[in-house]
Amino acid sequence: MKVLILAFNGFELLEFSAVADVLGWAKQESGLDIEFDTAGFSREVQSAFGVPIRVDRTLWRRGAGVCADVSVCAEDYDALVIPGGFEEYGYYEEAYKHETAVLIRAFHEKGKPIATICVGALALGKSGVLNGKRATTYSLSGGHRQKQLEAFGAKLMRDDRIVVEENLITSCGPGTATDVAFLLLEMLTDKVSSRRTKDSMRFE
Repeated sequence: MKVLILAFNGFELLEFSAVADVLGWAKQESGLDIEFDTAGFSREVQSAFGVPIRVDRTLWRRGAGVCADVSVCAEDYDALVIPGGFEEYGYYEEAYKHETAVLIRAFHEKGKPIATICVGALALGKSGVLNGKRATTYSLSGGHRQKQLEAFGAKLMRDDRIVVEENLITSCGPGTATDVAFLLLEMLTDKVSSRRTKDSMRFE
């Protein structure tokens, strides 16, 4: 199985790396048949704090390794991951793109897991897939992001760290990143496999 991890400009390093690390451990140390690709709107993406990464696939560009046809892209992967990020570094400019919404809807229509961390939930909200569904997002800053999520039609679960609604995972902040990663792994495999990976990484 294969997971697609999105990296928008200004993405949160911890949220991105936690998922990549857990999936990497699941393959290497737990022997699970699981891989992941990273993707963004440019080949090199700057994180929130200026650390660049080079992604595997470039969204919506013609050429080798392109994920331009989202229906094909959704067919190629078993799950989608959207880490959150910082507005000051341009996160929402890409998270709110029409192309991002189309990609999200393509995964959702196929019932494939979509895991978001922190404000990654707002990309789901913008796409329309959270309309009428339970969800959460970053709770500080006066609840500004939570209000935005509600404005997109989500049923805000204000006090929940992580919310699972059908195939959608949302969470309240960077501190949930590894929990979301293990939950996604459980969805893709089973509780035993996720627990085994967690034990091998020495999580409590």
